[in-house]
This record gives sequence, structure tokens and C-alpha cells, in this order.
Amino acid sequence: MKVVVLASGSEGNATYIETNEIKLIIDLGKNAKYIKEQLDKIKVTPEEIDYILISHTHKDHTSALKVFTNKYKTKVLLSQEMFYDLNDLKDYDNIIIYEDDIYLKNVKIETIKSSHDAPDSRNFIVSDNKTSVVYVTDTGYVNRKYFKNLKNKDIYLFESNHDIEMLMNGPYPKWLKTRVLGSFGHLSNKDSSFYLTKLIGENTKKIVLMHLSHINNTPEKALETVNKTFKEYNIEFKNITYAKQSEITKVI
Repeated sequence: MKVVVLASGSEGNATYIETNEIKLIIDLGKNAKYIKEQLDKIKVTPEEIDYILISHTHKDHTSALKVFTNKYKTKVLLSQEMFYDLNDLKDYDNIIIYEDDIYLKNVKIETIKSSHDAPDSRNFIVSDNKTSVVYVTDTGYVNRKYFKNLKNKDIYLFESNHDIEMLMNGPYPKWLKTRVLGSFGHLSNKDSSFYLTKLIGENTKKIVLMHLSHINNTPEKALETVNKTFKEYNIEFKNITYAKQSEITKVI
């Protein structure tokens, strides 16, 4: 399996996953030109993408969808609630509605209800016969009932949106600070670090911190928080990096 985060942040989100049998993009933010340019860097053409998997309908996860799908006719996987909320897809034929888990050839995608202020919001566990990838972003918390499903996977793409002190002392209006901090908002560095202490295991090879705010966070603060928290829990794990807003990660 290959994993590349193409973009991650408030301006747009997209993650490429490739197995021996399918090529998949989770979410399609930014714009179609940007997505094509980033795929070019990893020697993948837009025409090769088999599926676009949508986690929720906020613009930073769907802004490239209309242009990309009109041009390349890619199959789109989304829930019924998401479909009703995306007017651009009403006359689009290549729609696959999911409700629970999804099976695509050798790939299983477990859908997990996340907690975000969208009509429907999901996180995912993408697995083939060898590798499992956890995708957890845009959620105010991770429900404990999913810990068993999320535990001891190979790769964690995990939201670490904000530093609480930076958010509270920053320029956001009060209502927006309340939204970000709330149970339908985003995971802080502290939240993310704590959840990861409960989830990673001996099979875990890589953590990528996702959806970092460029106003209320820094990569240094996010990495410092997770490393400090791991140390407090006596966890020895160093292969941690972060995704950027307008630059792809290395191929994982």
C-alpha cells in the first residue's frame, strides 16, 4: 500500500491511497488543478483514480469535486446524507452510496461515525491484506466504542488541529473558538496525543499529524505535544511527521 497526503488544512484536504488493485483519494479539497499537479509528482494521472471517498461535505473537503468528476468521471463514495447536501452531484451518474463498511476488490474500508458539524461525518480504516491505515480528522472527539477497531494499525493519519492556548489567545471570535473546542469541532494537539497513546501498538509504523491550523497551531507545537505525551506514557515511538496545506508528504 502507498499513502500520500496531497493537502491537509482549512484550505483543502485530500489523501491518496494505492493498493495492488485500486487507487483511491479520500476527500477532494483545494482545486482540480492542484490535485492533478500533486498526483503528477507521484507519477499518477487523474484518469487512474478509481474512487473518491468523501468524509463529509464541508468545502475544504469537496471544493475540487465538481470540476474533477466532470472531467474524469471518477466514482464517488459517500453517504446518503452527504449526497443530499452536495448539489453539484445531483445529476452525476458515478455515485456509490455507503452506509456502513465498504468493500472494493481487496480493500475493506471501515466507516466510523465522527463528531463534526456536518450533515454526516465519517472517519475511516482502510485495509488491504497487508496494511491498515487510520484516517481520523475533523472530529470533536473519538468515541471510545471505536478504540478496538482503531487500535494497533500500521499508519495513523490523525488530526492535530490546534494548540488550545494559541486558539484562546488568537484572533478567532468567541463563537468560532467555542465551535473549534466543542464536541463537534476539531481535535487539539492535546486530544490527538492522548488518543494516540491509547491506539498505537507494535504494528504501528508511522503517524502523520493532520489538519494543522496555520493560525492556532505550529508543526513544532504539534510534534512537541505528542512527543511529550508519549514520554509521559512511556511510549517509545519517533516516526511522527505532519501534513502541510499546500505540499504533499513523502510516499508512505
